[in-house]
Amino acid sequence: MSQATKAKFLESGPFHQDLKARVEQYLEASGRSARDLPGMYLKTAVILGWFGASYAWLVFGATNVWGVVAGCVSLGLATAGIGFSIQHDANHGSYSSRRSVNRLLGWTLDIVGGSSYVWGWKHNIFHHSHPNVVGLDEDIDIQPLCRIAPGQKLHAAHRFQHLYIWVLYGLLSVKWHFIDDFKDLVTGRVGRQKMPRPSGRKLAGVLVGKALFYGWTLVVPLLLHPLWQVALAYALTAFVLGLTLATVFQLAHCVEEAVFTEVPQHSHSIPHDWATHQIGSTVDFARGNWLVSWYLGGLNFQVEHHLFPRVCHLHYPALSRIVEDTCRKHGVHYRVNTSVGAALKSHVRWLKRMGQPVIEGAV
Repeated sequence: MSQATKAKFLESGPFHQDLKARVEQYLEASGRSARDLPGMYLKTAVILGWFGASYAWLVFGATNVWGVVAGCVSLGLATAGIGFSIQHDANHGSYSSRRSVNRLLGWTLDIVGGSSYVWGWKHNIFHHSHPNVVGLDEDIDIQPLCRIAPGQKLHAAHRFQHLYIWVLYGLLSVKWHFIDDFKDLVTGRVGRQKMPRPSGRKLAGVLVGKALFYGWTLVVPLLLHPLWQVALAYALTAFVLGLTLATVFQLAHCVEEAVFTEVPQHSHSIPHDWATHQIGSTVDFARGNWLVSWYLGGLNFQVEHHLFPRVCHLHYPALSRIVEDTCRKHGVHYRVNTSVGAALKSHVRWLKRMGQPVIEGAV
C-alpha cells in the first residue's frame, strides 16, 4: 500500500462531538429509528416496480423506435434510482438494523451490473475515508482524459473537458459493467489503494451477480430481438444510467464550493479533523426540492450522508438543519447550492477552471 494511504486526520474536536450529540438527541426526540423506516420499504417497492415495468415494456412491449427510446430512458433512470435509494443505503448499513436485510438489498447492485463487494471498498472505505483527497479518492480521478482536481496533471485537451466530459460520464456504466470490477478483482487494487481479493462465497456472489446481470440485460433480449437492436438498446440505457450517476456525484464533490486536498509527502497528515474535512469536501444542493431528494436517495444532502452514513437518507432533510446550525455555531463553513441548475453551473465552471494552464494550488 502506498504511503499516501496512511494519511491521518486530526483528532475529533468539540464541533464533531457537539454535532453527534445533537443528532442523537434529534433521533431520540423524533421517536423514529435511524433505520428500518416504513417509508424506505414503500420507496423500494415503487422503484423496483418502476424498474420491472420499464424492462418488461422494453423487452416485450415496445414496437416502434420511440417506444424503445422511452423504455431505454425509463430503464436507465430506474436503474440509477436503485443505485441511489436502495443499494446505497443497504450497502452502508443504513437501510436496516438487520444485517440480512442490508445484504439482500445491497445485492441489488450486483443485479444491475455492479459489484457490491468492490463497491464496498471503493465507496464505503476509500471514498468516504478521504473524499476529494488527490491520489486517495479514485472517484475524482479520470486521468489522463480529464483534470478534476488541483494536483492532477494538466493536458492541452483539458481546456475542452467541460464539453466532452459528458460523453465520458455516459460511458461510465459500460466501463463498470465489463471492465472495472474485473480489473479491481484481478489486481486487488482500486486506484492506488489495496483491496483484498474475495474468495469462497464472496467471490461466488460477485460472479453470480455478473451472470444474472448479463442474463437479463443481454441473453433474454437476444432470444426475442436481433443483436443490433439489443446492442443499441443496451448502449442507450447504459448511457442514461452512466450520465445520471456520474453527474449526481460530481454535483456533490466537484464544484467550485468544494475543497480538494493534497496530502503533504513529508507528513502524510491532513490538517483537519475528520468531520471538518467531510463538510469541506462535500456540497449539498437542491435541499428544498422534494422530488430531487426522493429520486436521489438524499444524495443531494451529501454533507449529511458523509457525516452520518449509517442513518437512513429519509432523515437527511432534518439532519441538514442540525448540521447547518451546528456549523454556524462552531464557525465551520457549510456549503450548499440552492438548485440542481446552480450546482450544474458550478460544476461546469470548475471544469473550465481545471482545464486552464494557470490555476490555484490545492488546499
